[in-house]
Parts: sequence; structure tokens; C-alpha cells
Amino acid sequence: MNVRQEQWPRPHGTRVLTVANQKGGVGKTTSTVNIAAALALHGLRVLVIDLDPQGNASTALGIDHKVGIESVYDVLLGGRPIAEIARQVDFVDTLWCLPATLDLAGADIELTSQVAREYRLQRALVEYLQDQGADAPDYVFIDCPPSLGLLTLNALVAGREMLIPIQCEFYALEGLSQLLSTVDLVKSHLNPGLAVTTVLLTMYDSRTRLADEVAQEVRNHFGPLVVESVIPRNVRVSEAPGYGQTVMTYDAGSRGAIGYLQAAYEIAHRGAKKDGEPA
Repeated sequence: MNVRQEQWPRPHGTRVLTVANQKGGVGKTTSTVNIAAALALHGLRVLVIDLDPQGNASTALGIDHKVGIESVYDVLLGGRPIAEIARQVDFVDTLWCLPATLDLAGADIELTSQVAREYRLQRALVEYLQDQGADAPDYVFIDCPPSLGLLTLNALVAGREMLIPIQCEFYALEGLSQLLSTVDLVKSHLNPGLAVTTVLLTMYDSRTRLADEVAQEVRNHFGPLVVESVIPRNVRVSEAPGYGQTVMTYDAGSRGAIGYLQAAYEIAHRGAKKDGEPA
């Protein structure tokens, strides 16, 4: 498929995708920033909300996030508007990032005493999208920490869709039942519109039989929710954040970049406007 030359379709309204998996090391942040960058490089407006205190998504997008800088912490606990704090990414002018700093590390505890603690991000995001009007982003990706605390809960309440990265390794599905149970609870009590729409296979090693077996197991379990393109293990993907870039700009010809490009293309077309719908 020719994913490079054509203008990618815009969704009908803003798609808000929460990227979560409480298991660490599954390529969650890497997938967030690279899919976001791929969409932005093809003319779509994208906002990445970094909810992980480590700030890895901010690093990959070249956004300064040292302690004391205004960040998503100020949105959640200071009531600051997202528009005042989100920053444009240098290498793609249609990509923005709401950074995370280590100030966020204690946010789970601080949020406990807040009124409507689960809705802090949702309210800020709704206000932001309304204020942006026709300039609102086409996509919002919320990168969660590897836990099921109040930060992830805020992301699940704010999201409309959920993207789950799953690595093609042993125990890939371990712990997912807890995540999906949490999603069901959120749908029942806090955000009935949330739906798991996308499952992405990451860290695929074509040299091993195990990777194929895990990929097939995931496809059997999740069916059409699984993106056809898989993300291969690729050293360029790991190197890119060290240069404040995603692999999409660091080495666009690498296997990792091509994998993410194809995955983003599929995600864009899954949520595209149908013919005849209003722009």
C-alpha cells in the first residue's frame, strides 16, 4: 500500500485514544509518539498528552520537561488550561505535546483528596477541544504510566478509544485481564463511551517461532481489533529518543519506522470520515 504520497483522511471529530497497558516495557510510549508523529507528518493535527512522570514521551518529542516547568501536573492539580501549556514539536508543525515532569510522581496521592478526581483530565480536555473549535486536533493520544492508579484512571475517563500495545513475547497476555476489568468498571461507572478499538503488536522478532505464536494468540483473542501491521524489534526505534526525535524523523527508512507508518495508516483509515459525511 502506498502510505507516503497521499493525504491521509481526517476523522469525523477528534479521536481521543488512551494508550495503556499496566505491564511495563511493551512499547507503549514508543508506539504513542511514533504513531502520533506519523499522523502529523501526513497533515493531521495531533496532541500527545504525557501522563507518565518519567516524561519519556516528552523526551522523544524533544520537549523540555525538567522539574519546575509547567506541565500536565498544572492541568490536573492547578486547573491550568491545556492550551497554555501544550507545546509545538519542533520537527512537525502539526504535532503538540502536553509534557510531564517528575512533579507528576506524587499526583496519584495528591489527586486522592480532590473533588471529582477521576474527571480532572476529561474536563480540561473537553474545555480545550471546545475552545480550539475548527483548529482542534484530529487526534489526541494520552500516554499512561505502567500502572492502574489515578493517572491512568483519569486517562481512561478522558479517552473515547483505547489502544493497547502488546509485545510479542512470553506472558504477553498476562495482566491484561486486570486492565480489561478496569476498563469495564470505568465504562460502567465513569465513562460509558470508552471502547477498546485498537490492539497493536510490538517487538515482533520474525526469527522466532514464539513471536508468531504470540501474535496468533493475540489475534485469536482480540480479532479485528488487532492492527494488521506489526512493529518489529529495531535498534533505530530505541536510538531515536536519545536525539529528541521519533524514529519517523530519525530514520524514516528503518524497519521500525515503516512498521509504525503502516500501523498509523491503518488506524487513520479505521477512523476516517465516510463519503458524504460533513467535514
